[in-house]
Amino acid sequence: MAEDKRTLTPDQQREVQRQLEVIKRGAADIVPEEELAAKVAESVVSGRPLKVKLGLDPSAPDIHVGHTVVLHKLRQFQSLGHRVQLIIGDFTGRIGDPTGKSETRKQLSEEDVKRNAETYKKQIFKILDPELTTVYYNSEWLSPLNFADVVQLAAKITVARMMERDDFTKRFQSGLPISVHEFFYPLMQGYDSVALESDVELGGTDQKFNLLMGRTLQREYGKTAQAAIMLPLLEGLDGVNKMSKSLGNYIGIDEEPNQIYGKSMSIPDELMLKYYELATDITNEELAALRAGLEDGSVHPRDAKMRLARTFVRMYHGEEAAAAAEEHFVTVFQKRALPEDIEELGLPESELSDGSIRITKLLTLLGLQPSVSEARRSIQQGAVRLNEEKLTDPNGEISPKNGDVIQVGKRKFARIAIR
Repeated sequence: MAEDKRTLTPDQQREVQRQLEVIKRGAADIVPEEELAAKVAESVVSGRPLKVKLGLDPSAPDIHVGHTVVLHKLRQFQSLGHRVQLIIGDFTGRIGDPTGKSETRKQLSEEDVKRNAETYKKQIFKILDPELTTVYYNSEWLSPLNFADVVQLAAKITVARMMERDDFTKRFQSGLPISVHEFFYPLMQGYDSVALESDVELGGTDQKFNLLMGRTLQREYGKTAQAAIMLPLLEGLDGVNKMSKSLGNYIGIDEEPNQIYGKSMSIPDELMLKYYELATDITNEELAALRAGLEDGSVHPRDAKMRLARTFVRMYHGEEAAAAAEEHFVTVFQKRALPEDIEELGLPESELSDGSIRITKLLTLLGLQPSVSEARRSIQQGAVRLNEEKLTDPNGEISPKNGDVIQVGKRKFARIAIR
């Protein structure tokens, strides 16, 4: 149903246009766009907030900036007065979303799902307004379904439709197994939209099949079909691959302020505006001014990146922490001086042999590296310094003294205290 502007007053038309400009910011695809416009118009006329859905599969509870792209879009909907339906997939999480997977995913235990869900909620409300968010667990409506209900649900979608999914097709053509229960993941995600009568659902571009399944099932159950908004996947710090903790190219929103700031400064220049657009809370007007300044040279890329780093820290740790992280960065990296507040870490004297210790062992004992292999790699890469002198021998030993400062990379410092 297309928007009928004849039913709107001029003020209402302007409000619809304003909302659509906010909603469309950064969106990769909207299906169908005219229905979304009609839903916004109906909301403006009636005063009824839209119900905007996001489903979360609580398999990896630590949220990074790439995950926040859809969360910021939800926050924009909230700023327009709409309500968020946040679905913790405690039931679907036991199956696991097969999207982008080349093999059947390991099923999570109920305890794993609940623990991860609590971590998710704690982090998500750093972005979303809890007053405009209702949290659901989809076991509420999926667990009560009996076998006849499940058969009825499965009968609404053909196997041919399921095989339209690119990941299923690739696995089938490669002779890799596809378990029948994996077909139920998109059905269950779609049924979430039926149960909650969602108006809009958000997801990444890789979730298009699942989001459109919600539209299909809503119509099958006699409901009004939701609009689907797909957001781009955010490249990580390497500028190539999707941000991922496993690839190490991520910025975690629960990381320390100095870590967030320092990592943000390594974002490739060509991706800065994409990060601003998709993963920060700056306004469309601020974004347009920044884009123009970078294009005409009135804004230096370094200054824009420092503002981006400060914005990320401010969003997740507050203004005071953002200012301190920027001061730390300027002191350590621009003035090339050691920070004043280096943490003192204890080194047991019993670990020394004739006053000496292997560098790799020292780094792991102090917690500066998680393993000897990681410590060796850091040394080989020239990332380890003692009192600002580079250490280059991965098999080497040193004779540390109280007060010595050891540094790993650009952001890890420790002052040694032999005890």
